[in-house]
Amino acid sequence: QVQLVESGGGSVQTGGSLRLSCVASGNTKRSYCMGWFRQVPGKEREAVASISRDAITSYRDSVKDRFTISRDNPKNTLYLQMNDLKPEDTAMYYCAAGLNWACWRGDEFGYWGQGTQVAVSS
Repeated sequence: QVQLVESGGGSVQTGGSLRLSCVASGNTKRSYCMGWFRQVPGKEREAVASISRDAITSYRDSVKDRFTISRDNPKNTLYLQMNDLKPEDTAMYYCAAGLNWACWRGDEFGYWGQGTQVAVSS
Protein backbone atom coordinates (compact mmCIF):
# COMPACT_ATOMS: atom_id res chain seq x y z
CA GLN A 1 0.00 0.00 0.00
CA VAL A 2 1.14 3.52 -0.74
CA GLN A 3 -0.59 6.77 0.13
CA LEU A 4 -0.29 9.83 -2.11
CA VAL A 5 -0.84 13.47 -1.16
CA GLU A 6 -0.77 16.22 -3.78
CA SER A 7 -0.08 19.90 -3.25
CA GLY A 8 0.83 22.97 -5.24
CA GLY A 9 -2.39 23.71 -7.06
CA GLY A 10 -3.81 27.20 -7.25
CA SER A 11 -5.07 29.96 -9.49
CA VAL A 12 -2.88 31.60 -12.11
CA GLN A 13 -3.31 33.67 -15.22
CA THR A 14 -2.66 32.45 -18.74
CA GLY A 15 1.04 32.02 -19.28
CA GLY A 16 1.77 31.44 -15.61
CA SER A 17 3.46 28.50 -13.95
CA LEU A 18 2.76 26.08 -11.14
CA ARG A 19 4.62 23.13 -9.71
CA LEU A 20 2.60 20.28 -8.35
CA SER A 21 4.07 17.90 -5.81
CA CYS A 22 2.97 14.45 -4.73
CA VAL A 23 4.44 12.88 -1.62
CA ALA A 24 4.23 9.13 -1.21
CA SER A 25 4.12 7.34 2.12
CA GLY A 26 3.59 3.78 3.23
CA ASN A 27 5.34 1.08 1.26
CA THR A 28 7.91 3.30 -0.42
CA LYS A 29 10.71 0.73 -0.34
CA ARG A 30 9.63 -0.59 -3.69
CA SER A 31 9.60 1.39 -6.92
CA TYR A 32 6.44 2.44 -8.77
CA CYS A 33 5.59 3.91 -12.10
CA MET A 34 4.00 7.29 -11.43
CA GLY A 35 1.72 9.63 -13.26
CA TRP A 36 -0.39 12.76 -13.25
CA PHE A 37 -4.00 12.80 -14.41
CA ARG A 38 -6.54 15.57 -14.62
CA GLN A 39 -10.29 15.75 -14.70
CA VAL A 40 -12.87 18.41 -15.37
CA PRO A 41 -16.41 17.92 -14.04
CA GLY A 42 -18.51 16.14 -16.62
CA LYS A 43 -15.51 14.89 -18.60
CA GLU A 44 -13.41 11.77 -18.44
CA ARG A 45 -10.18 11.71 -16.53
CA GLU A 46 -7.17 12.03 -18.83
CA ALA A 47 -3.54 11.15 -18.46
CA VAL A 48 -1.24 14.16 -18.49
CA ALA A 49 2.23 12.73 -17.91
CA SER A 50 3.85 9.60 -16.59
CA ILE A 51 7.28 8.46 -15.53
CA SER A 52 8.47 4.88 -15.46
CA ARG A 53 10.55 3.22 -12.78
CA ASP A 54 13.68 4.05 -14.81
CA ALA A 55 12.57 7.67 -15.36
CA ILE A 56 11.33 7.40 -18.92
CA THR A 57 8.69 10.09 -19.37
CA SER A 58 5.56 10.32 -21.49
CA TYR A 59 3.23 13.26 -22.11
CA ARG A 60 -0.10 13.91 -23.74
CA ASP A 61 0.37 15.99 -26.87
CA SER A 62 -1.34 19.12 -25.53
CA VAL A 63 1.18 19.54 -22.69
CA LYS A 64 4.40 18.55 -24.44
CA ASP A 65 7.05 21.28 -24.21
CA ARG A 66 5.07 22.98 -21.42
CA PHE A 67 4.91 20.39 -18.63
CA THR A 68 7.72 18.36 -17.09
CA ILE A 69 7.28 15.34 -14.86
CA SER A 70 10.08 14.32 -12.54
CA ARG A 71 10.65 12.24 -9.47
CA ASP A 72 12.92 12.51 -6.44
CA ASN A 73 13.14 8.98 -5.16
CA PRO A 74 15.00 9.71 -1.89
CA LYS A 75 12.24 12.19 -1.02
CA ASN A 76 9.45 9.90 -2.28
CA THR A 77 8.13 12.85 -4.23
CA LEU A 78 6.73 13.26 -7.72
CA TYR A 79 6.59 16.65 -9.41
CA LEU A 80 4.79 18.22 -12.33
CA GLN A 81 6.24 21.52 -13.47
CA MET A 82 3.63 23.32 -15.52
CA ASN A 83 4.67 26.33 -17.59
CA ASP A 84 2.81 28.52 -20.06
CA LEU A 85 -0.49 27.46 -18.54
CA LYS A 86 -3.66 27.84 -20.57
CA PRO A 87 -7.33 28.02 -19.55
CA GLU A 88 -7.84 24.51 -20.95
CA ASP A 89 -5.38 23.22 -18.34
CA THR A 90 -7.93 24.06 -15.64
CA ALA A 91 -8.82 20.82 -13.84
CA MET A 92 -8.38 18.77 -10.72
CA TYR A 93 -4.98 17.13 -10.94
CA TYR A 94 -4.37 13.69 -9.46
CA CYS A 95 -1.18 11.84 -8.69
CA ALA A 96 -1.16 8.09 -9.23
CA ALA A 97 1.19 5.15 -8.70
CA GLY A 98 1.29 1.74 -10.32
CA LEU A 99 3.14 -1.53 -9.96
CA ASN A 100 4.17 -1.91 -13.59
CA TRP A 101 7.53 -0.82 -14.93
CA ALA A 102 5.77 1.86 -17.00
CA CYS A 103 2.19 3.12 -16.84
CA TRP A 104 -0.10 5.34 -18.85
CA ARG A 105 -3.70 4.12 -18.83
CA GLY A 106 -5.74 4.81 -15.74
CA ASP A 107 -6.28 1.10 -15.09
CA GLU A 108 -2.51 0.62 -14.82
CA PHE A 109 -2.45 2.72 -11.65
CA GLY A 110 -3.61 1.19 -8.41
CA TYR A 111 -3.04 4.08 -6.03
CA TRP A 112 -4.47 7.58 -6.27
CA GLY A 113 -4.24 10.84 -4.36
CA GLN A 114 -7.14 13.12 -3.50
CA GLY A 115 -6.25 15.76 -6.05
CA THR A 116 -5.21 19.39 -6.17
CA GLN A 117 -7.14 22.04 -8.09
CA VAL A 118 -5.56 24.10 -10.85
CA ALA A 119 -7.41 27.09 -12.28
CA VAL A 120 -6.07 29.16 -15.17
CA SER A 121 -7.82 32.39 -16.05
CA SER A 122 -7.57 34.22 -19.34
